[in-house]
Amino acid sequence: MIQTQLKSSGRAPAFVTRDWQGNPIEPFGSHPGMTLLSFYRYASCPLCNLRIRELITKHQQILNKGIRILAVFQSPLERIAHYVGSQSPPFPLIPDPDLNLYRLYGVESSWRGFARAWTLGIPKVYRAVVANGFLPGSMENEIHRLPADFLIDQSGQLIDVYYGRDIGDHIPLERLFSDSLNPALKMSRMGNQT
Repeated sequence: MIQTQLKSSGRAPAFVTRDWQGNPIEPFGSHPGMTLLSFYRYASCPLCNLRIRELITKHQQILNKGIRILAVFQSPLERIAHYVGSQSPPFPLIPDPDLNLYRLYGVESSWRGFARAWTLGIPKVYRAVVANGFLPGSMENEIHRLPADFLIDQSGQLIDVYYGRDIGDHIPLERLFSDSLNPALKMSRMGNQT
């Protein structure tokens, strides 16, 4: 089923949820800066774990830009704890096995995107599996789910929307670090300096 995809400058759909450790997730307006809402496949997905590792490595730089991270997985909390949670990311991991947030944000699945990762992204897949030891395990929901990333300002406006073209395609971090992204990003950082 094709979902309605969101557009930059629109409103981010509001939601209330908890992370995999039971902590409530605050609405966008309660955080002083921006929110990167990032959608992934299942918790043992090698490419997803590679991206989480990248976000962990760059977390302080991302925080310095006034951006917090919320990572959504289509897995139950037990699987998140066993797989991606074992990396101990310093940001919330949100279980969404019923796919409510995926539908709300128009996050889709694509067999073409699944195949594209295996044909064009072999070095990335190899790095995820061999170099980092992110072996696939239990797979929940759709194996061909595509990732998506949403940069949302404090008022709930979508500043940047990125729907992945393949199963390992996330918003480039350089876009988050760019001052030309949106004046709102610069303003949110200025607000964090007081």
